[in-house]
Amino acid sequence: MSRRLSIEPPAGAKVPPRHPQAPVPGTLLGSHNQDCFGCGASHPTGLHLTAYAAEGMTITAKFTVGEHHQGAPGLAHGGLLSCAFDEALGKLMWLVRAPAVTGKLETSFLMPVQVGKTLYITAEIIGQEGRKIYCRAEGKIGSTEGPVAVEAAAIFITVPLEHFIDNAPERYRASLFGSAAPELEINP
Repeated sequence: MSRRLSIEPPAGAKVPPRHPQAPVPGTLLGSHNQDCFGCGASHPTGLHLTAYAAEGMTITAKFTVGEHHQGAPGLAHGGLLSCAFDEALGKLMWLVRAPAVTGKLETSFLMPVQVGKTLYITAEIIGQEGRKIYCRAEGKIGSTEGPVAVEAAAIFITVPLEHFIDNAPERYRASLFGSAAPELEINP
């Protein structure tokens, strides 16, 4: 992957080890929420991005640009492509088995991606320092051997699982805990 992007791990950052319970290479990485715009099967106009664990600290992912994903006529919207990379890079957290949120995302658009084309994404963890996990990815058009259309780099910040529970709607917390849903303080 090229070095067009500015996000790089600091000197001394190390690639974390793959968690012993990380999915084995070839495993489909599930959706964290069926209504997620990026990976949820239930979202009517979402990306429906699918991702698979790969070797080492990498995953592969793909999605097909649909009519609802266009910006300029016939072309994928740049923000939507950034969303796809945020989703793919976030799937890397399955390899370290740590909940995390996007701290910073950078994308570089090298060529347009047309409606109807499939973008094949390869993403990898390139370092960790404290709670910050540094990642990068590239997306190729049409096949894993196609031209690189988009590159991305990100910093994910590990957070306690409570971050997601505290900020979830009451109906979601009730689905997790039933009628005995704990009263949680929302973090500012």
